[in-house]
Amino acid sequence: MADVKKVVLAYSGGLDTSVILKWLQDTYNCEVVTFTADLGQGEEVEPARAKAQALGVKEIFIDDLREEFVRDFVFPMFRANTIYEGEYLLGTSIARPLIAKRLIEIANATGADAISHGATGKGNDQVRFELGAYALKPGVKVIAPWREWDLLSREKLMDYAEKHGIPIERHGKKKSPYSMDANLLHISYEGGVLEDTWSEHEEDMWRWTKSPEAAPDVPSYIELTYRKGDIAAIDGKEMTPAQVLAELNRIGGENGIGRLDIVENRYVGMKSRGCYETPGGTIMLKAHRAIESITLDREVAHLKDELMPKYASLIYNGYWWSPERLMLQQMIDASQVNVNGLVRLKLYKGNVIVVGRKSDDSLFDANIATFEEDGGAYNQADAAGFIKLNALRMRIAASKGRNTLV
Repeated sequence: MADVKKVVLAYSGGLDTSVILKWLQDTYNCEVVTFTADLGQGEEVEPARAKAQALGVKEIFIDDLREEFVRDFVFPMFRANTIYEGEYLLGTSIARPLIAKRLIEIANATGADAISHGATGKGNDQVRFELGAYALKPGVKVIAPWREWDLLSREKLMDYAEKHGIPIERHGKKKSPYSMDANLLHISYEGGVLEDTWSEHEEDMWRWTKSPEAAPDVPSYIELTYRKGDIAAIDGKEMTPAQVLAELNRIGGENGIGRLDIVENRYVGMKSRGCYETPGGTIMLKAHRAIESITLDREVAHLKDELMPKYASLIYNGYWWSPERLMLQQMIDASQVNVNGLVRLKLYKGNVIVVGRKSDDSLFDANIATFEEDGGAYNQADAAGFIKLNALRMRIAASKGRNTLV
């Protein structure tokens, strides 16, 4: 890395990345370009500019990526009904390929030969950032300070900041005991009391959602309009992708929806307990499955469900830019052409309840499905041959004494 002349740093302006900025300047004697992304994390990103300027940075990028994030990353993921290990809606995972993409775009635009990030050597994010970077710019150099330096505690970082004149307050407002990550899709919590898997999470930890107990006693009803698998309107009001997710977060949070406490398997090998708030995403998953239930062919729907765990693992493990994820995405998107219509939901004390769905592209035929007389739309006698043909192999096995009873 001795030949690094310019590096693009994913920069939040917080303690870790401010120390990294100065450390890069001193350790590599290189120019640092900073990139700060607004992904809807709910915090001001503009103050990062002044902090970077104070450390001598000349090229500073602060980008509002909320619409791109939801349109090109969150929505495509939800077309597949994606969940990791049966529960996690991948809020952190899906943001990383966009950050990697923008890091490489800025590196190309500024002539930088390296990128840098603040992910630790214990986590998944280092993998996600770097796999994305290498997929998009094979020759790029990656600097991961947490794998190189000895500043492995908050106190050491604070001491380094004070020694080098980095404007960080040691005695400011009380610091959260959790490691948190937020964007428009979710907010996550790790560390603190959560490292004991038997300890219940603390109620005052949650920031976006009311507890189900404190949620309104009267349910909220909403109608979602789908076009080609994506939500285009809420209660008839057209919205952009980012507006859709922000509004669903608001409604879901008010009704106590989207809290999750899980132990997940990290790609690097360890188990990790995390708590997540994903109110809008929880609503989106339930509603999307509802509109697909009347618009997708049975075998298409079942094939999607079989492939989804693989697709989820690709995102969780950092392979968003891989050829296999891109191939799966083409198939998933092709399945969504007729996923159009309305879904009506009842939101009540942490629950998302589907109460209606309709579509001009619906494959549901009431004349065939009815329990009343169907006027000959379905010949029930046809079922006899269908059953006998499907039972043929089992009947042959049974005649040979190869039945399943022991």
